[in-house]
Amino acid sequence: MRNIKLPAHIAFIMDGNGRWAKRRFRPRAYGHKMGVQNMTKICSHAFKLGIPIVTVYALSTENLSRPQDELDELFDLIRLYFGKKREKLTELQVKINILGDISVLPEDVQQDILAVTEETAHYGEGLLNICINYGARQEIVRAVNTAVSYGRFADEASFKELLSTAGIPDPDLIVRTGGEVRLSNFLLYQAAYAELYFSKKMWPAFGRRDLERAIANYSARDRRYGNIGRK
Repeated sequence: MRNIKLPAHIAFIMDGNGRWAKRRFRPRAYGHKMGVQNMTKICSHAFKLGIPIVTVYALSTENLSRPQDELDELFDLIRLYFGKKREKLTELQVKINILGDISVLPEDVQQDILAVTEETAHYGEGLLNICINYGARQEIVRAVNTAVSYGRFADEASFKELLSTAGIPDPDLIVRTGGEVRLSNFLLYQAAYAELYFSKKMWPAFGRRDLERAIANYSARDRRYGNIGRK
């Protein structure tokens, strides 16, 4: 992608897995499985393009209120890709970081997740943040309570250090698939100046060319941050 300004941090709301499966008369679990496969493909392409930080919204706090049978299927999927098929993640050769509270997940799922983060901790060229049981409002409330417990006021710089993304640059581009046009409790504080891109394609159908189109769209934008800008 010549003469294209790449985002330093791109984030994905991977929406539409269940609907994609339903349209093919397949169970929702199949859509989630295909969604995870596509996640590794799209993240790999993003890193190959030269984007150093990628964040994916894998499981929200609200997702945990879904029926237990679907949750069990999601947990089995995590077991599969953080356990038996962990090489699919480790082959990316980037550091894998978890955003969110995994303490409420089954114990063996927690162990599988932690094993992958430890196995990839030495990689320094790229960072993949996987949001599991993550909610932006909950993150902000937790950060406020932490500041209160310290007995001091927080300015913008110190408050950012209390968030799950402490030390990680805010996303430049947030891509949401599935046709919905909202952030759904995802990186609300960090998204203050992010460029937003919405695709009608369901996540399993979102391909490498779609990623490149989203980046090209981002590259053509004039990011003014409240100033006059270049145009």
